[in-house]
Amino acid sequence: MRISGKTWPVVLKETGRLFWMLGFIFIVPAIVSASCKEWYSAGGFILSAFISMSFGLILRYLNRNADEPLFNNALIIVAFGWLAATFMGGLPFYIIANITPPEVLNRLVPEGATYQSSLLFFKNPLHCFFESMSAYTTTGLTMVVHEPSAGKGVLFYRSFAQWLGGAGFIILALAVLNPGSGRSSILMYRSEATGIKLKPKIIETTRGIWKAYSFITLFSAIYLIIGTRLILPDYPLSDNLFDSVNHAMAGQSTGGFSTLDDSIATYKSPVMDVLYILPMALGSFSLPFFYRLIILGRFSEFWKDIQTRALIISYFFGGIILSFLLYYAQCVPEPFREGTFQFVSAMSTTGWQTSNISIWDTPSIVFIVFAAMFIGGASGATVGGIKMIRALIIEKGIRWQINKVFLSRNTIKTIKFDGKSMLPDQMNAEMANAAVFALLFFMILFAGTFITYFFMPDGYSFADALFESTSAQSTVGLSTGITDPFMHPAIEITYIFQMWAGRLEIIPVLALFRVLMTGTGYRKI
Repeated sequence: MRISGKTWPVVLKETGRLFWMLGFIFIVPAIVSASCKEWYSAGGFILSAFISMSFGLILRYLNRNADEPLFNNALIIVAFGWLAATFMGGLPFYIIANITPPEVLNRLVPEGATYQSSLLFFKNPLHCFFESMSAYTTTGLTMVVHEPSAGKGVLFYRSFAQWLGGAGFIILALAVLNPGSGRSSILMYRSEATGIKLKPKIIETTRGIWKAYSFITLFSAIYLIIGTRLILPDYPLSDNLFDSVNHAMAGQSTGGFSTLDDSIATYKSPVMDVLYILPMALGSFSLPFFYRLIILGRFSEFWKDIQTRALIISYFFGGIILSFLLYYAQCVPEPFREGTFQFVSAMSTTGWQTSNISIWDTPSIVFIVFAAMFIGGASGATVGGIKMIRALIIEKGIRWQINKVFLSRNTIKTIKFDGKSMLPDQMNAEMANAAVFALLFFMILFAGTFITYFFMPDGYSFADALFESTSAQSTVGLSTGITDPFMHPAIEITYIFQMWAGRLEIIPVLALFRVLMTGTGYRKI
């Protein structure tokens, strides 16, 4: 059945709703810019808000008679909406870079520094799109070479965008704008998020998620402010407040953008490294888990939740293994400090960096790629990767297949997983779904790796290309140095696609490509 004629008005109407919402989002960093007397940045955000809201109103008016979204529409809305919204999200970078006079840009550069303002790189529209995609998908790869030279308003916008993108555009739109019927809301929620309903009404579910999400972010901000004050008492209080608020948003969203020039390594303190492990770990736990723990008060969930338990165990043993690999390679000065921090950063897909990964040996890079970045955190969290729940299903399915060999032909044995009992057919279906997704993820990852390897500068290895491609697709944000404003456009476009596909878990993106190429959709339900 051909559906293109009916699908696109629905998609464009919902995209207009996202553009309208983005306009309000841009006003927040405009206020921050104005409070810091960064008038050109404030003006850039206000102009971007006007443009985004105008396009939103136009799209909604032109498609005002569009039907309610069906399931096949929902997948396309999520994929196209994210792509269009992140493209529009790059508009403030472009406008600010082009309206700010050179003398004002020079004043953003810290005194004594010899580099130029990183805002100059955003005169390239592709860099703006890349930065926005990295922000809203909570990846953390960046075109900002020196963060202090971008201005506080732009730095806040990047962190704020990561925080909003962490919970999701659609979840935010449902929680705030309450669009459409209950049925269509459920369809779009399932297309972007886990599909877990915490309350009978989907609007109540999205608002419950935002309550838990906001509470943990507030806790992280207070925790970082107090911790930084105790550990670094001479650190300026204004810088402490700004860093901690931004890092709390970037940590809870597992985005990993930083306000500092060398990420968390700027503090040059092993105690600060330890302080920042908790926000990364909290960001990797699922939002439904936090809702049950905080809002409903089910504290027994902490160790009973299969994903949370697996992540804590993985952080402990994975950090030890990576530390020993780095120690054996003798490639970094503090292998246990750097190995522990970077494993948590990689598996949580936060991407804060304290180590020069470009000098790591191949075994260490391969281990962190497949044991941490490829898997990622919990399903239902803001993380990338294939998600811990799929890794656990595949591991359980493999053990069950082996044990099944020793059972008699007539034996029907139920399989217990995550507090549920499943029949063999159910287990086969769960394992097949997880394995197919992992295979799709792996195929796109290797395509990105080979493109990176072909176009990357001299001096990098295939392991570096694998690491950087995985970092983009798993929305991690760690880098060996390949990602910078001078990277080949083919690599930059590839990473934009990988970040987009990785954030949406591939299927909505493939559905959008199917509609673009064939104009056919699914049967009505």
